[in-house]
Amino acid sequence: MANYLVGELAAMAGVSVRTLHHYHEIGLLVPAHVGENNYRYYGREELLRLQQILIYRELGIPLAEIGAILDAPGFDRLIALKGQRERIAHEVARFTEMLRTIDRTIAELEGDRVMKDAELYSGIVDPKKQAEHEAWLEQNYGPDVREHIETSRLKMENLSPAERNSTMSELKDIEQKLAMALRDGVPPEARSLDPLIERHHAWVVSAWGRDCPPVAYAGLADTYEHPDFKARYEAIEKGFSAYLCAAMRSWAKRQS
Repeated sequence: MANYLVGELAAMAGVSVRTLHHYHEIGLLVPAHVGENNYRYYGREELLRLQQILIYRELGIPLAEIGAILDAPGFDRLIALKGQRERIAHEVARFTEMLRTIDRTIAELEGDRVMKDAELYSGIVDPKKQAEHEAWLEQNYGPDVREHIETSRLKMENLSPAERNSTMSELKDIEQKLAMALRDGVPPEARSLDPLIERHHAWVVSAWGRDCPPVAYAGLADTYEHPDFKARYEAIEKGFSAYLCAAMRSWAKRQS
């Protein structure tokens, strides 16, 4: 059976040698053996484990959680793959529908067709994922949160397409500037972030359709611990999920 050096495996898997070294250091992917020359060698079992690591990583699962999943008693790789396939197939179907919606919207804007208003959102929001997220909120914050969810949803539904685009553009600009601060090494507790966090707070108030006192804003940071939010923020910048939450909580604390 073939054994691969770390560089060979990195090239085959499309990751860096540094990444594989890091996985070794944290015990996530240990080589089959290390030679007297300190070269790392990986066999078929390690290749299959790396496949699982990369799949889970693409699904937005943090490395610490991936290790816990793979090392859990009774972990079955075949069952895991079938579950991953089902989840990805669902996402492919949704993104395919989203792509059709985008193409139809482009065609309308270019004057080639007319869309019904309801068609503008086909495939964009995943009803199953939305329902799961709302159930998670209720489980963690009680049934009273349902009223707030409905208020926020109604507020967003009443926006015109232009207003909705403007709202989301504002959020994107705030997040990109905060991500830039992260890249520049600005601590999340820094007061220099206050103007951006205040913009973010104002955006939340607008999206909620009601006031958001500091304690509620800090509580919102807790909801961002949900895996779906983490995956979204980590896609913006590595480490951004924890950074944003820390910045929100720090700002809220200073308002008390």
